[in-house]
Amino acid sequence: MELLLGSALRLFVSQGYRSTNLEQISSAAELTKGAVYFYFRSKEAVLLELLKQVQGTVVDRAIEVTEAAGGSATERVVAYVHYQANLGITHRDEVLLLILMALEFKEREGEVQSFIANLYARQCTFIEGLVRDGQQRDEFRTDAATRELASLVLAINDGTFLEWYRRSNVLKGPDLVRALRLMVLGGLGAAAGQLPAKPARRKAPAKITTVSRSSRHT
Repeated sequence: MELLLGSALRLFVSQGYRSTNLEQISSAAELTKGAVYFYFRSKEAVLLELLKQVQGTVVDRAIEVTEAAGGSATERVVAYVHYQANLGITHRDEVLLLILMALEFKEREGEVQSFIANLYARQCTFIEGLVRDGQQRDEFRTDAATRELASLVLAINDGTFLEWYRRSNVLKGPDLVRALRLMVLGGLGAAAGQLPAKPARRKAPAKITTVSRSSRHT
């Protein structure tokens, strides 16, 4: 089962669900097609099993880690971003599977679409709770609706994974995560004193150096 699921995960992410068949999955796992049917009744059953694993790693565990961070709403949002970023190293394909399948099954009804919709609904509800708490604590902006702010947090997170996947040859993980954290916190309107200071200090010398050199040339 692990061989089949691992092969299916790579194929679903690299070429999509529609373009993948059971013969390709069994061949990639170096098993017979009969072995696939022995464990799974259909291609959809394979995807559902993968999505159940995604639920535990990408959604359930993320919520547990974020809640365990305690403290301010800002600190919990940072914990969520950092956990998601770490998934980019340890479980990148699982995260991409959820994002890509959500797009591929958007207009299709059935068990897979319902399962994915429930996963995203749970994520949205959780992030909305974080944002609402931050607004009530005067940590986050209140000139935008809670639901829309939470949706943008998820959108930025998903978009970052897709960009990392597309341009992993030129993007540096730590720098991308730092930018993601600043974008999320800045967008939520977190107080300046709560924003991570290290990235800001690294940016300042670069600007001063650039201006200084331009002045000398001029």
